[in-house]
Amino acid sequence: MKVYIASDHAGFYLKKQLIQYLDIKGYEVEDCGAYELDKTDDFPDFVIPCAQKVAADKDSLGIVIGGSGQAEQIAANKVKGIRAALFYGPVRPKEAADISGRQSSNPYEIAHLARLHNNANILSLGARFQSADDAKAAVTLFLETEYEGGRHDARLAKIAKLEK
Repeated sequence: MKVYIASDHAGFYLKKQLIQYLDIKGYEVEDCGAYELDKTDDFPDFVIPCAQKVAADKDSLGIVIGGSGQAEQIAANKVKGIRAALFYGPVRPKEAADISGRQSSNPYEIAHLARLHNNANILSLGARFQSADDAKAAVTLFLETEYEGGRHDARLAKIAKLEK
């Protein structure tokens, strides 16, 4: 699988670590920038081209990284065909429960659910909110999870109508 990856200055070092990690794991990785640390760079210059490549390559996934990941997720989601999900860092089971009281035993479950239920094709990471090991765990889960379809197809179709 091909993975496109981009960051601004705030995510630059995490991006470099993830590229090395993904290379070791056997993924084909294309770095969409930033290519050097420049504290005056602007994330849209890297995130939008990354998202465009993911949108054009339906068998690929993407990772975008910034300080919080929020703006990068917003920018990526402006590209038609992109469903970017934000992962700040692991959520410990005692910290979160759904309306039924169900608690996850997996602190990275949000990265899993982004793919499983929402068919997200980009994972946005906040470099200031997680360790490199946490980011690697979330990225691995994101990349290894397949979209389950079914009841989620109708929901995604409603969202897709907005893109036309």
